[in-house]
Amino acid sequence: MPDGKKKVSYFYDPNVGNYHYGPGHPMKPHRIRMTHSLVMAYGLYKHMSIFRPRPASQEEMTQFHSDDYIEFLSRITPDNMESYLRNQSKFNVGDDCPVFDGMFDYSAMSAGGSMEGAAQLNREKCDIAINWSGGLHHAKKTEASGFCYVNDIVLAILELLRVHQRVLYVDIDIHHGDGVEEAFYVTDRVMTVSFHKYGEYFPGTGDLRDVGVSKGRYYAVNVPLRDGMNDDTFKQIFQPIIDRVIQLYRPEAIVLQCGADSLSGDRLGCFNLSMQGHSDCLRYIRRYNIPLLVLGGGGYTIKNVSRTWAYETSVALDRVLDKDIPSCDYYEYFGPEHTLNVEPSTMENMNTAEYIDKIRSRVLQNLSHLAPAPSVPMQQIPDPPLGDMDLDDELNPDERISQRELDEKTAREEEYYDSEDESGERYARSFRHKLLANGDAGETDEDPSTRGGGPQENGRIPEGGEQTNRSEATNDLNGTRREARASPRTEPGQPPGEHSKITDDEIKTARLSQWRTKHAVAWLDKNGRQSPQQRRQQKRLSESFGLAARVSSDWPSDGGSRSSMYTSEGSSRRHKSRRRASDSAALVADDGLDDMSGNEFFSNSHHSRKSRSESARLHGRRVAELRGHRRKRRARSSSSDSSLDRDTSSTTSVEELKSLHQSMNESIS
Repeated sequence: MPDGKKKVSYFYDPNVGNYHYGPGHPMKPHRIRMTHSLVMAYGLYKHMSIFRPRPASQEEMTQFHSDDYIEFLSRITPDNMESYLRNQSKFNVGDDCPVFDGMFDYSAMSAGGSMEGAAQLNREKCDIAINWSGGLHHAKKTEASGFCYVNDIVLAILELLRVHQRVLYVDIDIHHGDGVEEAFYVTDRVMTVSFHKYGEYFPGTGDLRDVGVSKGRYYAVNVPLRDGMNDDTFKQIFQPIIDRVIQLYRPEAIVLQCGADSLSGDRLGCFNLSMQGHSDCLRYIRRYNIPLLVLGGGGYTIKNVSRTWAYETSVALDRVLDKDIPSCDYYEYFGPEHTLNVEPSTMENMNTAEYIDKIRSRVLQNLSHLAPAPSVPMQQIPDPPLGDMDLDDELNPDERISQRELDEKTAREEEYYDSEDESGERYARSFRHKLLANGDAGETDEDPSTRGGGPQENGRIPEGGEQTNRSEATNDLNGTRREARASPRTEPGQPPGEHSKITDDEIKTARLSQWRTKHAVAWLDKNGRQSPQQRRQQKRLSESFGLAARVSSDWPSDGGSRSSMYTSEGSSRRHKSRRRASDSAALVADDGLDDMSGNEFFSNSHHSRKSRSESARLHGRRVAELRGHRRKRRARSSSSDSSLDRDTSSTTSVEELKSLHQSMNESIS
């Protein structure tokens, strides 16, 4: 059957790793964050669309769960759990399913990712949807079970049934998927197939004879297995059964629960599957080209869980990964070998050839009782559940490219490098490339102008995962502030290693200078005249011009690190430039340059870079001429008669200076 590149949507919430079941508990949501770190380190994010799902609402959860159970989950916390003792026993909360901070929010994140993945499959926005935080298959309608509180799988299947006539659920977790089977035990619109350990093992269900009842008879398939299941034996029983199920049932969508506790060496598991053997299940189902929802599940040796799920993400994308794990936030977790592999152990396989043949023949015999694929009469697709919405309607029309659109972009196969245009901007600005790949890394000294996405906090993501809508000019000014505050500088006479920060006044004037240059301010109204307010504003900006020139002269022209210019050799150059800037500021203040018209100083033509550069050259010439006149004045004053009174000399010098300025202005005009 033909198989090729598929459009993949990947759902991840960066807050999912912040939750903790409690000390000593085997369930570690942190494994989801480790998986995502590997996904980012291998660059798989470039080839799929990544989404931060909206948490499921209480109304959406009650499509399957009872109202009082969901209300209980939303209210109970570690602080008030003593007042809910009776309900804890009623809803099976307290032992394997402890009450921890954020319990309801964690369940809502898991369910929201699975439901949104199903919704995208319904709208044909992707071929494969992945939510590694989902797959919590033990939760029942009115109780928690097996570390699971809300059954995101059932909610996702209900979403798929809005569009698809038949849905196939396949479970390769070592534990029986009892919650999902129970939810659809009496219907023929969902077929459940579970490969699991059976016999004195949680949850104790999943016997070969459990095939469903009423209309759902023979639509529940259970494959009980024994300890030590290895790759070859699992392949011998998995592939024939899945082939027969798909041939007879003809599903329109498939949900695959990839519980990783069936891997070798799991803390709570007793199977002996390698990473390759586990991922072969996904590879085999993928070849049928049926819309596929891939979910996580169990898995309690977190370094093996994250390895396997990252590798299975590459299987969904049909990408080949290097065996050596690249540098990532959790690189030390994968030591000492640091390889992307889970090797089987020497554990004895209790699944003999005779036992496997017997189980396979019995399952195929049960499948032979199936009627032809059930049909559903044509009907209008029901409205979305309460609270559901297409997030594309939330896009900000004032943003040229929204963050959600950037996250959906994927790298083109014919591109050999990340471009710096609007497509490449995704990899610089996207929250998943910066926070999710870099963890909680702080700001760096990197120049914002060298990044494709503009100046932003490296490794940071705003609260809630949404970016603030800012104009390009605001981004530039914020980048200037971060650059100035993050980079130290050494003052003259300071010991090495001791630095002082650029003052707020320097930052403020630098921002004014940037704003003035960017918008080409003209200080004339439509009638060609200045108002008093315009004159005052022009004077304030003109007086700050000298200080802005001092800050810009300290800025490195090569765009490199600011610390490189604070050397002993550059110190004298810096102070010379400051002296020149202060001289220029004095000339501006003393010699009336701030009385120049807006057309002369700031150039009314913001359409032309040429006119602005001409204005700058004119200003430079005038400053140079005034500086020359000042030198001449000092020379004359030093050679004047010493008996001349100081006040008279001072008065004469000012009068001469004014006459020189007047003649110079006439000659220039």
